[in-house]
Amino acid sequence: MRLGGGLLVALAAGAAGAGWWLLAGLVLAAVAAGVSARVPEPGDTLVERVVVAVARLSEVTVYAITFGAYVFPAHRAAAAAAFVVVVTGAGFAGAKIPTIVVRVAGGVLLAAGLVLVVVCVAVPPVGTADGLRPPDFAGVLVAAVLALPFLRPAGRGNAGLRVLLLGAFAVLAAFAALYQLGAVRLGLSLTSLRDLLSAADADALQPLLTVVAVVATVVPALAAGTEVRVRAGMPGLAGLAAAAVAAFFLPVLPVLVVAGLATVFELLLGVRARRYSEARE
Repeated sequence: MRLGGGLLVALAAGAAGAGWWLLAGLVLAAVAAGVSARVPEPGDTLVERVVVAVARLSEVTVYAITFGAYVFPAHRAAAAAAFVVVVTGAGFAGAKIPTIVVRVAGGVLLAAGLVLVVVCVAVPPVGTADGLRPPDFAGVLVAAVLALPFLRPAGRGNAGLRVLLLGAFAVLAAFAALYQLGAVRLGLSLTSLRDLLSAADADALQPLLTVVAVVATVVPALAAGTEVRVRAGMPGLAGLAAAAVAAFFLPVLPVLVVAGLATVFELLLGVRARRYSEARE
């Protein structure tokens, strides 16, 4: 579920920096996410709890900005802040979506994404060829960092297989968007996926994209709110307030960078925790 909410904006941000090399960045992020599936969760020290809380709250802020941009574009900032307060606040308070609903929603998102890919590939692009630039290693690395939080699997069951499938879908969706729009046009706007539908002569699917944006942001934001409460306790309320302010004032790119870097630190803390556990044994 996290992947859908992240891709709605991360593809545009990654394409703006890496162009067609966004595909390589997604592959790198998928590899890192696959490795992370074997890394234990960070421990319960203050530093570890803070890092995890920051990672989840920055993801929440990304979902909030995405929700505002796609669902209430005329009032993006206010809608994003309200999203954090209402949706993530509900998760913090203990609200949960039944597992069966989450699975059904995930299947709906996957089907909608595949429909979008098929439409984009089936319709020849019009004047979007912008060529393949020389390898931009910094851009590839940044694109990988931006995508990493949304490719990490939730839970440990069949984590490697799920990362493989998520990574393949992300690369396929990115290829379809780049093929139809080109890297320059894809990276121009936060909501460039709406332009993608227009370019593919599929404006009739715009309402479907709105529904996808709602489902792909609300479900993972609820789960993130629950994790913040477990990790941070009542001080997490201050974090929610900070996330609401950030969603109101900040553009999505710096929030994506913070989310990616916090995820990297989270993985490093997990590696440290594993080494400490092995040393004690």
